[in-house]
Amino acid sequence: MLDIGYALSARFPDPPDADYRTAQTRALRHDLFCGDVYLADTEQDRELATAWGWVPVLDFAWALCDIVEQLDRDPLGSRAARPQYAELDFTESSDRMLFERRFGRVEIEGEWRPGDEPPLTFQHTELRREARDFLHDLIADLTDLHEGLADNAILWGLQSRFPRC
Repeated sequence: MLDIGYALSARFPDPPDADYRTAQTRALRHDLFCGDVYLADTEQDRELATAWGWVPVLDFAWALCDIVEQLDRDPLGSRAARPQYAELDFTESSDRMLFERRFGRVEIEGEWRPGDEPPLTFQHTELRREARDFLHDLIADLTDLHEGLADNAILWGLQSRFPRC
């Protein structure tokens, strides 16, 4: 089973004077809500995690939802034998998270991990469901922490673009 989670960083706090109600896409995706993220295979007791403290957590959730859709562009869907690739790059480093879908399975690797570690593997449908749940749960947590964020129209659009499955 896939578990996606995060921890906000105390080293990189959000600016105290931020107006979350009117924050633009750039600020929401890259300047606010820094921390670390992880994807865990709870059955295998393995995880792929960052430990840098500066990963824009909302951007990660947003990009992960985009990647799941990108991996689903082949008209054959889960019957597609041809691999489909995507990557998530972390803007402050050269490290990337790599995704490869073949048939209904998605393998996920982190370039910063040792090369002999096997990738995490999940069903595409599970990855889609968990990525969207993570996005919605994260937004709920962030709106509880930051006054005005729940009124940000960009987040409304994001939630409607990636509804819970």
